[in-house]
Amino acid sequence: MIDNNIWINDTTLRDGEQAAGVAFSVAEKLAIAQLLDQVGIPELEVGIPVMGGDEAEAIQALVALDLNAQLIGWNRCKIADLEASRACGLRRVHISVPVSDVQIAVKFHHNRWAMLMELKTCIEFAKSHGLFVAVGGEDSSRADPEFLLEVARSAQSWGAERFRFCDTVGKLDPFSTYAQVQRLTAVLDIPVEMHTHNDLGMATANALAGVKAGARSVNTTVNGLGERAGNAALEEVVMALKEVYGIKLGIHTQRFGELSHIVAQAANCPPFFCKPVVGANIFSHESGIHVHGILSNADTYEPYPPERVGRQRQFVIGKHSGTHLIVYLLQQVGIPVTRAQAQEILAIVRHRATERKGGLSVAELIDISQMVALRSVPQ
Repeated sequence: MIDNNIWINDTTLRDGEQAAGVAFSVAEKLAIAQLLDQVGIPELEVGIPVMGGDEAEAIQALVALDLNAQLIGWNRCKIADLEASRACGLRRVHISVPVSDVQIAVKFHHNRWAMLMELKTCIEFAKSHGLFVAVGGEDSSRADPEFLLEVARSAQSWGAERFRFCDTVGKLDPFSTYAQVQRLTAVLDIPVEMHTHNDLGMATANALAGVKAGARSVNTTVNGLGERAGNAALEEVVMALKEVYGIKLGIHTQRFGELSHIVAQAANCPPFFCKPVVGANIFSHESGIHVHGILSNADTYEPYPPERVGRQRQFVIGKHSGTHLIVYLLQQVGIPVTRAQAQEILAIVRHRATERKGGLSVAELIDISQMVALRSVPQ
């Protein structure tokens, strides 16, 4: 059974910004955070305080906004990192530790025990200063399963209040994700959080599989922005929870288009035109069969109304259009046409759309209809 109280922790301002070539200004971070807060996201991972400079300045400015959303900083397993988070005014810290052998070899020289003792020291330090502590198992999906459990249980016993399961290089599928996360949720009393990457195109599916396995929190980014192929997309996770599982999180999904746009501008990275939920084409219809269905009943070819995510339905005049669309669009501007004229107009439309490899405007359609009408006038 899925918990209806799923917690969204959005990391656009941290892991999203770690996408190659992306750098947010302080003003952009503030604008993104304020909109995420207005949309109703309950927790924001706002950056890496120990970086200092503009990063620390932005985090301090975010704290000063006094948003409704909880703010959390990302830290390595180092006291200096935690001190930097405190200096920025954060009251919540995420401590990331490597848990796979390949990661421990690089960062702790193959010494699991050294990593555990450093984690214990950092958790105890953070708790002694009254901080909320979340622990992230970096590369959880490739860790020794028994060692992963040991790390998670130890973190809980030392005072951690959440454990993040990270599919750091996006190697899992939903079935293996479910099995691995279920092992964690079965032995932990603290919430498990999903952090999934999209290297094989399964970040959202894996996040949902984790939720089905008992995880109660999901780490997301707007537009799926993030390292390599990106992270689980905020808009996809929220809409899937709502539309597939009926879980309403109190998030204002009708502002997802606006949110997508501001992040795309700041990142200089527009979402793919077929990107679920926020892509430019997802409520665009061209196929004659689909348009006929939509004009009769929108439920035939739309999973949910476009208004639910702040979008509008669009009809594209192109190679795959049918006469129903031609007649409908011309009627909307007061131009009646016969079925025979519609067929003739459609033939011209298809020819032009194929030549230009793109759709036609309504103005062009009107011009074509007038040309066909003139042909129909007896000489």
